Amino acid sequence: MRQTMSVTKSPQEEDTFDQQKHEDLSKEERLHTYLAQKAEDGEMYFKGKFIADDVGLSPKEIGALMVKLKDSATEVEIEKWSYTGATTWRVESV
Repeated sequence: MRQTMSVTKSPQEEDTFDQQKHEDLSKEERLHTYLAQKAEDGEMYFKGKFIADDVGLSPKEIGALMVKLKDSATEVEIEKWSYTGATTWRVESV
């Protein structure tokens, strides 16, 4: 049985990502670390604008980095899921 996580959950229901702890990482590494942490227990669906503050990036930066990570990340599987006002991404632990 697969566990699904959505970034629409309340902050109390999710693990928090300490942006300051990861500020020495590149933007791509920071986003990759965030995604790997959030997808650790299953898959997650999100729009860049909803995680932008968590990772300290703009939604535009997230979109550009997701395209790169889709081809390079090995710990997570990234899929462009749908588009309704903004791209929804699906990330799952491998």
